[in-house]
Amino acid sequence: MRAHARLVKPNHRELIVSADDFGLSLEVNEAIECAHRDGILRAASLMVGSSQATDAVERARRLPALRVGLHLVLVNGRPLLSPGQLPDLVEADGCFPTDLGRAGMRYFFRRGAREQLEAEIRAQFEAFARTGLLLDHVNAQNHMHVHPTILGLILRVGSEFGMRAVRVPREPFFASWSATRDDFGGRLANAVLLWPWLTLMEMRLKRAGLQTNDFVFGMNDSGRMTTCRVRALVRRLPPGISEMYFHPATKSWPGIEPAIENYAFAGELAALTSPEVAGTLRDAGITPVAFTDLVERRAA
Repeated sequence: MRAHARLVKPNHRELIVSADDFGLSLEVNEAIECAHRDGILRAASLMVGSSQATDAVERARRLPALRVGLHLVLVNGRPLLSPGQLPDLVEADGCFPTDLGRAGMRYFFRRGAREQLEAEIRAQFEAFARTGLLLDHVNAQNHMHVHPTILGLILRVGSEFGMRAVRVPREPFFASWSATRDDFGGRLANAVLLWPWLTLMEMRLKRAGLQTNDFVFGMNDSGRMTTCRVRALVRRLPPGISEMYFHPATKSWPGIEPAIENYAFAGELAALTSPEVAGTLRDAGITPVAFTDLVERRAA
């Protein structure tokens, strides 16, 4: 039985509504503030080393009801520590690898990588602690916290910084596919290939006494979480605690990474502020929450 199972009635559905990449750009920060003030967004995951992290923190301080977590960057981005301190982790340009498979093998096998990973993870936790914000949750860029080595380090370091909740990126195949009716093969492959690693992850998080979600939505539809799609997903939420995460922005921005330049940023913001989406949630009897709400309920 999961740590939170006793708090959820059979067939009861709860939904954590969050946004990733807080701090990536002013356009992302503006959208997250708008989606929280005028929509259903309840939490955001902060990239502490990004160019607009300071602006993100200032906005979060003006929005006391917005829960903020740590979005660890260990691939597809720049480290917080200097590249010279992380010779086994970074490429020649001083950035983390963009090839996830290559990064995973490097982090697992290369001598010295574990100590350097721990130092970088600690630096990012320390940077978050300096903001003075309550740590709502932890996750990682491209879900690299599923990697057994990285997860072990997060558990060790996070325990020193009051970590209470971690995202589990398990997207249920049937609910995801029946809502969207597209990419059958990709959704099935993700569900099958990730199953053993996510099962191991859930066991370790449960053993550590951390709050988790049961399911996630947004992994197979990153950059496509528009109003119609979100409403369909809400109608098919399975019993338990789901997290639905978004990548909103008011518009694209100069220097955007090629991997995300085709995301429907404004469409995702529109979904978060859509009266139709809010109405679908009301019809389903679902009130959006954040991890902190679940943690505080469990402690009561």
